[in-house]
Amino acid sequence: MSAQKRIMIVDDHPIFRKGLAQLINEEKDLRVTGEADDVFDARQALMQGRPDLLIVDITLKDASGLELIKYCTDRYPDLPVLVLSMHDESVYAERVIRAGARGYIMKQEMTAHVIQAIRRVLAGDIYASEAVVTVLLGKMSGIQKHHDRNPVEELSDREFEIYTLIGKGFERSEIARLLNLSVKTVGTYREKIKDKLGLKSSAELMRSAIEWLREHSEE
Repeated sequence: MSAQKRIMIVDDHPIFRKGLAQLINEEKDLRVTGEADDVFDARQALMQGRPDLLIVDITLKDASGLELIKYCTDRYPDLPVLVLSMHDESVYAERVIRAGARGYIMKQEMTAHVIQAIRRVLAGDIYASEAVVTVLLGKMSGIQKHHDRNPVEELSDREFEIYTLIGKGFERSEIARLLNLSVKTVGTYREKIKDKLGLKSSAELMRSAIEWLREHSEE
């Protein structure tokens, strides 16, 4: 039992956590030893004892999974993080890997590939689909032209988090509380987002965020 790798799952869907835990626990050398459904609970659990691997979803009850990834990268740089999400990998994979995650896998591929992804990340490698690797290498080599990028890709990680929270219906004060920002700062970010996306009003921003989130997530 001492040789088993300890894994913690952070996902806001209890049924999914249970199914994933069962899949992982079927492996003799892997064991799920902790679960959380939001960033706050995950941080508390990590203070009690660190696992060998953290599996995180992008959409959590409070803040974005990106927040948790950056927190872990800063506080626990040796803790590998694997993102397992329904969100479109073409949109999120680059951001989470840049934030410090070691891999990205979509939930639709969980049954077939999650154990392979876990082992790759535990071994110190990065796990991503061939399509994601191709895009990342294209950007690194300068093949992808600036005008080919979706305007949402031009948002900073913080702007992107706020944009997605707007799409989920959170008000300024709620976003400020979730991300530990002032309401004024959130307002400043909203203006920057509108400018980058060519939006003229708060109503257009709301509509754009809702439509974008609907197109890029099946949750």
